[in-house]
Amino acid sequence: MRNIRVTVRKFELNCGHDDDQGADTAGPHPLPAADHRPARRAGGGVPATVSKVVNGRSEVAPETRALVEDLIREHGYRRQKKRPTAAPLIELVFNELEGGYAMEVIKGVEQVAREHGLAVVVSELQDHHPPAKGWIEGVIGRRPHGVIVVFSGLTRAQYGQLRTRDIPVVLVDPTGDPGHKMPSVGAGNWSGGLSAARHLLELGHRRIALITGPADALSSRARLDGFRAAMDTAGVPTDPELVRQGDFSAEDGLEHARSLLALPQPPTAVFAFNDAQAMGVYQAAHERGLRIPDELSVVGFDDLPMAQWLIPALTTVRQPLTEMAAAATTMVVAIARGDSPPQNRLELTTGLVVRGSTAPLVA
Repeated sequence: MRNIRVTVRKFELNCGHDDDQGADTAGPHPLPAADHRPARRAGGGVPATVSKVVNGRSEVAPETRALVEDLIREHGYRRQKKRPTAAPLIELVFNELEGGYAMEVIKGVEQVAREHGLAVVVSELQDHHPPAKGWIEGVIGRRPHGVIVVFSGLTRAQYGQLRTRDIPVVLVDPTGDPGHKMPSVGAGNWSGGLSAARHLLELGHRRIALITGPADALSSRARLDGFRAAMDTAGVPTDPELVRQGDFSAEDGLEHARSLLALPQPPTAVFAFNDAQAMGVYQAAHERGLRIPDELSVVGFDDLPMAQWLIPALTTVRQPLTEMAAAATTMVVAIARGDSPPQNRLELTTGLVVRGSTAPLVA
């Protein structure tokens, strides 16, 4: 292990593989050449081991890989010579790949990628928050032009692994606070929650139920805060009994709506934190023989294409997913060519789209 430490600290890492296409150097300035005796005593394997880790190869023991990654971060390893040629692709990573949300994001990424002659590779994390260790090694091995992570996040270590290899990363709709250093694109979730509440209040509703997203989702917390701000301003308390925490799925919307509509004093309106949950609310209302919007008003969030085809068409808060994805891809391309984005956090505007699922409260 000491041999590896010496190699990382003192050796101008030169990965002697044909497909590495460039040298790796440690630190912001070239360091003195290594004493090669440790490498010779190790049978020539230490530089090769470091090279394998740097280039995302799999045949390294987990504890050795962790040590090398720690040393890379500790000593500020960055490539000093020509960046290895990146594969002409954008790695697009979803926590869960299903429904209209994902399709809108894919459309936005492909629009910009096509303009720059880049292909798009789509992968699914299958509910791993953050991505599992094997994912990061695969990305390093593929050397994409850049990575876009949707509704998930990276650990500081994972972000550092990509950054030290000059693989740019941008987050779209991150679940947590991405911090100031990690570029991200989001939407005005707070103002979206505010506009949904104001709309229902203006229609005379006071018993308004909420079906939120996961507690750890930044977007869900912001929508809830915006909703509460509107209610507080109107002097209307938010009844805790009417707030249900969900997971952004239609099944979840159905389950919570069934429970809410079975209360002795059921809500007269429901604000679902995405359109899929709103679909579940429609089903629950149908089961109880309630007419939308005459007996129950419903507001969603996202404005996916299917929202206008529900009966009645869904009133919802438009989240510009395609534009968000296109903006993130533009940022990735700019960073890959060495440009700094004008701002690391870009927030696009949301807006209420009023359709047929909301109506004035009938006394």
